[in-house]
Amino acid sequence: MIGYPLDALHEEIAFLAYYLHWDRSTLLELDHRERRRYCDEVSKIHRATSPGAKRERSLLDL
Repeated sequence: MIGYPLDALHEEIAFLAYYLHWDRSTLLELDHRERRRYCDEVSKIHRATSPGAKRERSLLDL
């Protein structure tokens, strides 16, 4: 059985620790799917709030 690549694990943990300020043990307790999901959600938030990001118009913008 091949395990999850260590480089990918370190990358996910560093990413989430940087943005969410969670400690290492908390991040290691997450399974792969949970970690990837959090990475995806944080990435979406980051893209949406970045300067120059296209955002959908709100009803309040009308």
